Formats: sequence, structure tokens, C-alpha cells
Amino acid sequence: MRKAQTNIRTAAKEASHERIVQVAARAIRRSGYNGTGVADIMKEAGLTHGAFYAHFESREAMLAEAADRAGAESNAFAASVVAAVPPEQALQALMQVYLSKEHLAGIETGCPVSALGSEMPRQSPEVRRAATRRIKEMIDLVARQSPDWGQPGAHERALVTVATMVGTLMLARAVDDPALSDSLCSAALKSMAPAET
Repeated sequence: MRKAQTNIRTAAKEASHERIVQVAARAIRRSGYNGTGVADIMKEAGLTHGAFYAHFESREAMLAEAADRAGAESNAFAASVVAAVPPEQALQALMQVYLSKEHLAGIETGCPVSALGSEMPRQSPEVRRAATRRIKEMIDLVARQSPDWGQPGAHERALVTVATMVGTLMLARAVDDPALSDSLCSAALKSMAPAET
């Protein structure tokens, strides 16, 4: 009986932890790292503020897990886009989805790098390490779509492609002119389109 109660408590704690990380992953993209407070996260997760330290050593530990989760979600979505089309169309499909109006508007659920990029240099090493790992995964996903994957040129093109996509989305979100926002995304897609043979 005691073991069953322990298992139930452990499962409940794991579910609560998962809820906190899920809420925090959305909150950091919505409000930024500095705009994400422990009390607000715990309230949104339906838990008391006092329960926080049963799950995390510090706010930075929570932010690191949130950054990791947000990056994992974004990369999983990107991988699903790539998997849904023929290999020769994968990179173009990924760029179109990334620079779409839906992704532009979906800051809370979209790419955390474009939502948080300017804040990352001021975060703790723990948070930056989590973000860096997911950025490397994103670059690798893009590089794998190249016919010469594994060669230095493919990796270099992936670096440029990811930097262009992230930078474009950041600028498109920053401006208050919808036509300029659309033009930024369209110009980036046009410049990254494969050359016609």
C-alpha cells in the first residue's frame, strides 16, 4: 500500500512539474525571460507559489527547462514539416512555414529563438546552454535537407539559412507596419529560394 501511495505522489509531482515547464515554455516566448515570474507561472499552472521549490532549485533552473522545452517543441514541429513533403521540397516548405503569417502571429508557441534572441546574451549560462543546444539542432535539421549534407558547404548554408529565417522573423515581428512585415518575409523567401535550372 505504501509503495502505491508513493507511486501516486511521484506521478502527481511529475505531472505538476510537466505542467510548470509547459506553462513556462509558453510564457517566456510570450513575455520574455525577464517578464516571466515564478508567481505567475505557478498560478497559470494551477499550483501554489510555495510549491515551486519542490520542483526547481531556482528561477534560472526553471527558465533553462522552459528554454529547452520551447526549443524542443519548435524543432519537433520543424521536423514534422520536413517529414510531410518530398525531400527536394523540404527546405522550401520549412522556410515557408517558418516565415508564414501564422508563425509570425504565434509568438507564444513558435520558435523561441526569434521570440527571445535579443534577450539570450543576458541570461544565465544554464539558460544559454539549453538554448544553444536547441539552436544547434535546428541548424543540423536544415543542413540535413541539403543534397550534399555532411560537407562543409551544407553546414555553412544551413547557418546562413537559419540566421536569415530567425532574423527575418524577428524584424517582421518588430515593425508595426504589416506591409513591411510581409515584404520582409517575402524577400527572405525569394532570396533563399533554390535557383531554377
